[in-house]
Amino acid sequence: MSGYARRKRVNALMFALTAVCAAVASGALLAILGYIAWKGASSLSWAFLVNLPKPVGESGGGIANAIVGSAKVVGLAGFMGIPVGVLGGIYLAEYGRGRYAFAVRYAADVMNGVPSIVVGLFAYALIVHPMKRFSAFSGSAALAFIMVPIVLRNTEEFLRLVPGTIREAALALGVPRWKVTVLVLLPTAGRGILTGALLALARVAGETAPLIFTAFGNRFADNGWLNPIATLPHTIYTYAIAPYEDWHRQAWAAATILMAFVLLVNVTARVWLRPSTGASHG
Repeated sequence: MSGYARRKRVNALMFALTAVCAAVASGALLAILGYIAWKGASSLSWAFLVNLPKPVGESGGGIANAIVGSAKVVGLAGFMGIPVGVLGGIYLAEYGRGRYAFAVRYAADVMNGVPSIVVGLFAYALIVHPMKRFSAFSGSAALAFIMVPIVLRNTEEFLRLVPGTIREAALALGVPRWKVTVLVLLPTAGRGILTGALLALARVAGETAPLIFTAFGNRFADNGWLNPIATLPHTIYTYAIAPYEDWHRQAWAAATILMAFVLLVNVTARVWLRPSTGASHG
């Protein structure tokens, strides 16, 4: 067998192996999504979306409080975490040099790998215990802590993808460095940065462990930022471990809603906000 024929066979074999691995990964994802949708679709209804939970032991009711609570907690987390992450990414990409920048990058990478339950315990010790109460604010703070390193590293990477000639042209015109960053670089990398922010929101929207120690949960309607609040992940967890069959059905339905939201955000971020190819050269 000639060397060329051998290389063709090895290439075909490796292509087949990668195709099989891709099919297995995609199949597993589709199986999970399909099973959740199959189990939860039968319990979905308009009343389920707009009504509050019934008292324990009664069938029926809805998860309106959890939907509103998740929107509040995740929204506030984004309000706190995204600006910090973007500003940190700008610093690392445009101004960060030396040991301090290395330490910030290292800390961000470590934070990305910290289990979310550890983040929840940290937020409990830092916020919940001193305040002597669970609250929506403490839940948002825990989720923001998870978001910051994701947004920071994403912002840094997309700013580094902006061609160096764009920076040089703006600086050659005498534009101050901070104006180059704000008026030239951020608009150029804006879609990529927004994509990372949306993916970070989708990531924290499904977190349960931090909310167990912070937001805690509430079966009643929303009642402020400094009180316990219901969220979809915590409601799913609570209903799933309960001994009531009706709660199990509602847990599947709530999981379907959460899955649809996360899937929608991911598809939007990766397709509609796909960064332009102009920022990928240089």
